[in-house]
Amino acid sequence: MPSEKVLQAKQEKVAALTEQLKSACACVLVDYKGISVADDTQLRRALREAGVTYMVQKNTLIRLAMHNIGYDQFDSVLEGTTAIAICENDQTAAARILGEYAEKSEGKFILKAGFVDGEVYDAAGMMALSKVPSKDVLLAQLVGSLQGPIQKLAATLQALVEKNESAA
Repeated sequence: MPSEKVLQAKQEKVAALTEQLKSACACVLVDYKGISVADDTQLRRALREAGVTYMVQKNTLIRLAMHNIGYDQFDSVLEGTTAIAICENDQTAAARILGEYAEKSEGKFILKAGFVDGEVYDAAGMMALSKVPSKDVLLAQLVGSLQGPIQKLAATLQALVEKNESAA
């Protein structure tokens, strides 16, 4: 039987993880088996720069925290080595960085599942989500696609003005 101190420490970890998950807009669970220390350090740096919290936790603690916020769909993937990436402000940052790394790792690093804004995704869904560009890139693409027709309209109007001035 675990001591009272150990139980209390685990309950505090679950409470802290539950609070992080409550405020998260996205969460990704990964199997990190086979990752080298150098690669792990590089991955953690990229995640930290993107504002993603990444940690290795016991499956039981993750399961309890997920149940506390109403997600029991992850019980089947919480086996083996599990790390959790939590992001509070960018829905695709964690999936994008981890998915890119998973593709490079040749099966050593695997996305298990996750959620984004309350929507639960399996491994395939998380890999698909990892291909979605960031919000800033999407906005830039939108502005670029809107800017082209406006520039053509402006050039056409300018040509009409110049034609009318030369005719007059």
